[in-house]
Amino acid sequence: MTKHQCPECAYTYDASIGDEYEGYLPGTLFKDLPDDFFCPDCSVRFKIDFIEVDSI
Repeated sequence: MTKHQCPECAYTYDASIGDEYEGYLPGTLFKDLPDDFFCPDCSVRFKIDFIEVDSI
C-alpha cells in the first residue's frame, strides 16, 4: 500500500490506516478516494496535488 502526502501541510494519507475521522476505512486506497477529495488538515490542496511518498 502507498502513502500520499499533501505538499502544503505534510498531512499523510496512509491507505493501510485510512482516515476514520473523514470516513475512510483502513484499506481504502488513495485512488479510490473521491475525485473532489481535499486535504482534511489544511483544505488547500486537492487529490491531484498529493505526492506518493512511500510504498510498503
